[in-house]
Parts: sequence; C-alpha cells; structure tokens
Amino acid sequence: MAQLIENLLMLAQLTQSELRCERVDLTRLAHASMARLQDDDSAREVEIVIADGLFARGDDRLLGIVFDNLLGNAWKFTGKRQGARIEFGKTANCDQPVYFVSDNGVGFDMTYAAKLFGVFQRLHSAAEFRGTGVGLATVQRIIRRHDGRIWAQGKVGEGASFYFTLGDKEYSE
Repeated sequence: MAQLIENLLMLAQLTQSELRCERVDLTRLAHASMARLQDDDSAREVEIVIADGLFARGDDRLLGIVFDNLLGNAWKFTGKRQGARIEFGKTANCDQPVYFVSDNGVGFDMTYAAKLFGVFQRLHSAAEFRGTGVGLATVQRIIRRHDGRIWAQGKVGEGASFYFTLGDKEYSE
C-alpha cells in the first residue's frame, strides 16, 4: 500500500514540477537502470543490449524515471524466460528519433494495448507479476511533458516493445 501511495503521489507531482531541459545521455540512464536491476537480482542471466551514444534534450531526472519503469518492466516480464533479452536502442521515423525498449518476455495481447498506459490497468495479475499499475501511466506523462509520444507492440509469449519520441530532433555534439 505504501508503494502504491508513493507512486500515485509521484504521478500527481509530474505535472507540477518544473521541466529542466538539458542534454541527456540516454545510454548512461539505460546502463544505470540496468545496473540497479542486476544488483537486486545478480544471479539472473539476461542478455542486455544498450546502444551507445544516444543523447536527447530533456529532464535528466524525469527521463531516469522513464528508464527505471520501462527497463524494470522488461526485467520483470522476462523473469521466467530462459535466454532473456532486453534491448534499448533507436530507430528513425520521419527524421525524428524513435527510442525503444524491447524484450522477449511474456508479451501482451495487442487487443488490450490501449489499456497499458492507464492508471491501475494491468494485463497480468498482481499474483503473477508484482507492481502497482502506475508505472506506464507515469512514463506516458513524462513523455508527454517532453512533447513526445509513446506506444507499444507485443505478442503473447514473444515479448514487447515500447517506442517513444521526445518531441525534438536528435541531440548530438
């Protein structure tokens, strides 16, 4: 219950906090999130692929929350898979960078994709996978604050991919 309340408070505060836009090293954020996950579950073997040199303009703290949630979900939903694989990378769409987090975990039925970003919307039971049902709603709010969008694709038993933009051109030196 305490975790749920904390998550709801964070969700509410996202629309009120000042956005501090700067050059953000997305590769560093992804590595930091994965390192925390691996520290918490060091016995687990997961193939992790993180693209080098990805930068964007945004709020470092808020984008860290995005990575913690997206990579945390990928970690969680690959937990029962032998040969688990999690990837963070970038593709381009109409001259705009599109970032993604993909995994080969349990996936989801695309029929329910619209529910993914709603508060308390879960596609898997709490008994099967822990969580409060607030993480992806939080991610969506952060991405919208960055004038971006987020969407997902998945297939039951084959994994999921979450794609997002940050509303600007790629940030490089």
